[in-house]
Amino acid sequence: MSDAFDYVVIGGGSSGCIVAAELARRFEGSVLLLEAGPAAEDHPETLSADGYKYAFINDAVFRERFSTPQEHCGHQRVFLGTGSVLGGSGSVNGMVYTRGDVGDYDDWPPGWKWPDVQEDFRAIEAALRPRRRSPTRWSEACISAAVSCGFERREDLNDGNLRNVIGYEWMNFEGDRRRSSYVAFIKDAVARPNLSIRTHARVHRLVIDASKRVTAVELTLAGEACRIEVKRDVILCAGALETPKVLMLSGVGAEQALRVNGIPLVHSLPAVGQNLHDHPNVPLFFVGRNPVDCNYPQLYSFYRTNPDTDLAPGRPDSCYVFWPAPSAMKQAVQRMLPGKVLPASLYGGPAKAAVRGAVGAAFALRPLQNLVEHLYGIVVILGKPYSRGSVRLVSNDPDVPAAWDPAYFSDARDMETVVRGVRLARKMSRSAGLRAWESRELMPGFWNQSDKALARWVAANAITTYHFAGTCKMGEDASAVCDPRLRVFGLQNVRIGDASAIPFTPVSALNAPSMLVGYRAARFLSEERE
Repeated sequence: MSDAFDYVVIGGGSSGCIVAAELARRFEGSVLLLEAGPAAEDHPETLSADGYKYAFINDAVFRERFSTPQEHCGHQRVFLGTGSVLGGSGSVNGMVYTRGDVGDYDDWPPGWKWPDVQEDFRAIEAALRPRRRSPTRWSEACISAAVSCGFERREDLNDGNLRNVIGYEWMNFEGDRRRSSYVAFIKDAVARPNLSIRTHARVHRLVIDASKRVTAVELTLAGEACRIEVKRDVILCAGALETPKVLMLSGVGAEQALRVNGIPLVHSLPAVGQNLHDHPNVPLFFVGRNPVDCNYPQLYSFYRTNPDTDLAPGRPDSCYVFWPAPSAMKQAVQRMLPGKVLPASLYGGPAKAAVRGAVGAAFALRPLQNLVEHLYGIVVILGKPYSRGSVRLVSNDPDVPAAWDPAYFSDARDMETVVRGVRLARKMSRSAGLRAWESRELMPGFWNQSDKALARWVAANAITTYHFAGTCKMGEDASAVCDPRLRVFGLQNVRIGDASAIPFTPVSALNAPSMLVGYRAARFLSEERE
């Protein structure tokens, strides 16, 4: 491998694959894409539309992380895993592709409003070719139930109007294949001889000279230490949990926090790692008389659940997903249960495998299989959180995990919204559309009725929706890390190209907006080189 490249893209996830592919298409210069995980081809489930459930429990492609103990979630460590494979989380997720609501982009900087980004979304979609899945009896019943509770059925959830609507979401698949950004922009695209890809590449730090220019990237490649020279630009696409870590290990961040970890200050930028936010969720479960005839979570709905907050009138603050348990219940329990029942000291050893094995054995029993066939969830997702957390270093060793603190429900308004959402989900389960299922509530259970009881239940059962954002937010004030053209303040040749640049998360899933940031990062570089 050459030891010098014009452009180095750090992170081969949903945004990084687009950045690298677009730079290689737009320029004759050399482009290097570095991905910490393996090649997607080494794990075929990441290329299959039906493989998401198996990718979810494959530790080789799903990087495990846990939060710091969450004060407002019973001091639990919440699982914060993400995809670690070419395509990133876009190779292991449920393939949801949602642009968001028009109002979501009102909070973004100038040049990023809804009209400004539509052409870029269309360019991404021309390659991804997202589509919707066919209705089923159960999914149509869910829509009917939501409509009877004040939702409007909409055919297109990507038109920017997500105000109290329900419909079939767009998903990036084609036949039996997943169309992640890796597949659409690299694997299935025209081969680019100027694009090099290296997997199993763990970046340690950026080497920054006295003029605040990155001259090299230090990393381990398949376990061997190496150094890559940078001729032009570095684009950070490692994700909202890892991109700020790379900057801090490179000496870019808050001086005191760096000094505590023995890292010399290269450039003071205190906002690095701040503003972490996510979409926490809680799933309510119901068992019906009829089987659930659906194999994908293909319904999304959005609602203004809490009109008492200062969010603009009418803007949705919550997302409701009707989740068919037969699609992936076993794998979901195998992934999440070990982290719930095992102490941190035992989680990484054979105890985790034992718990997963026990779950697999239980799901082989016919009574449990029958239950799951009739089981569905209504997942209440907090779409516009007020709570803000952080990513901070605890060591100058790149192999030591950072401290990831999403600070779930640290703002009381978030808990109030989710509790109201639980009540609305219960109402939908009892409404006319789902009456044929004669649904019986399993969780939260009839004994959790008061707001206080429901808040305790939410705190004990909240999980991530894997929509991490904001830790290198773009903007024009002191709380920003990069400007609206994604250039890191104070550094000559570093851009942010992932969800860490998103200042306020959209109410919907984050994969499409993350791809938008990556696509625009490449476009901005192209415009500035012309």
